[in-house]
Amino acid sequence: MNSTTATTLDKVDRDLVHALQIDGRAPFNKIAEGLGVSDSTIARRYHRLYAAGLLRVVASVNLSRLGYVPWTIRLQCTPDAAAGIAAALARRADTFWVHLLSGGTEISCGTQTRPGGDGGSLLLHKLSRTTRVVSVRAHSMLQGFASPAHWSGFASLTDEQAEALRPEPLASDDGPTDLSQEDHALMDVLSRNGRAGFGELADATGWSESTVRRRMDHLRRTGILRYEVELPMSALGYHAEARLWLSVRPSELVATAHALADHPEVSFAAVTTGPTNLMAAVICRDHSDLYRYLTERVASLEGVHNVETATVDRTVKRAGSALPSDAFRESNLRMT
Repeated sequence: MNSTTATTLDKVDRDLVHALQIDGRAPFNKIAEGLGVSDSTIARRYHRLYAAGLLRVVASVNLSRLGYVPWTIRLQCTPDAAAGIAAALARRADTFWVHLLSGGTEISCGTQTRPGGDGGSLLLHKLSRTTRVVSVRAHSMLQGFASPAHWSGFASLTDEQAEALRPEPLASDDGPTDLSQEDHALMDVLSRNGRAGFGELADATGWSESTVRRRMDHLRRTGILRYEVELPMSALGYHAEARLWLSVRPSELVATAHALADHPEVSFAAVTTGPTNLMAAVICRDHSDLYRYLTERVASLEGVHNVETATVDRTVKRAGSALPSDAFRESNLRMT
């Protein structure tokens, strides 16, 4: 994805993006009907944006449904090493939301580990052995309060249009499901293109197309498989992103998390372990807007007694596979 492209989306493009945020695999004819345009218009717009590297739908796996614990990792690096380390982290299958922060001196990323397993420990051990990593801070995410999949900045459709596109709600009686080798092959394709055809997915898994359909439907209904829209925020007119780590009085923690989640600037918020106990991802129009948000909205939250802020310089990986970019070529650093 080309995050530096200065393309601005028009109304039809934005409606399409919002429709895909609601249901990433919605058929083009269903989206077209909801938007009041032709099927060919929707197909043409999507393929144009996808080919330009501006828009893609990707699948992510909610491993918390399988007993995994999500973590956010914060690294301080020497400036000459940050890009290479970020690229190496992005290539790992167990990372997501990899960002370069603070002028290229800091990296943040997410991972998911099974309690009692050694996946996260091995990653942290490898990072600690990298001499150009100055410090590592790991925070277990205990409870989420806002998700990028529901961020209001994508909103363009009317409530009636959005409701018509909404998929079936998640099942309440389907328990977690272990993932098979075929499931991993399925997820590998969907992490690159969440709208991959059933024929391609059948070839990757060795299943029939009907089996692929049933399995994908089951994984989505149980909340294990999710679809997310990946799009440079600049295409929507947002040019300032930041990560916040807040220290909040324990008695005010839940109320503060709910308040943050209600802010339109916040795309993600979670209560965490660590020296700070609440983190948030913030998306603003520009740095002046970010300044106003910090000094007015955040400053008015009575339970907050300290805030650490780091601006996002580059997003190397979002929810899906690593983002292709000339700035992140193969590095000599190996973490696999």
